[in-house]
Amino acid sequence: MLAAGVAYVILQNAIIRSQGEQSRLRALLGRDLKGKLSPVLYLLGIAAAFVHTALSQGIYAIVAAMWLIPDRRIEGRLAEN
Repeated sequence: MLAAGVAYVILQNAIIRSQGEQSRLRALLGRDLKGKLSPVLYLLGIAAAFVHTALSQGIYAIVAAMWLIPDRRIEGRLAEN
């Protein structure tokens, strides 16, 4: 899960870099808190596994729930155009 989260951020940054900082994707994503927070929470979950496995599983569940909530930024702005 950590590798997928890091790969998502890398891919997103590569696309934005190839299109330029003024790209449409950059404007649509904004700060992208979910994308940047996910790998951090995965690392926290890995560390928490050494303390208590239930705590680690709870952190992973939070990340999953975070991504289940639809992100309306892109869809909403594309519909406007």
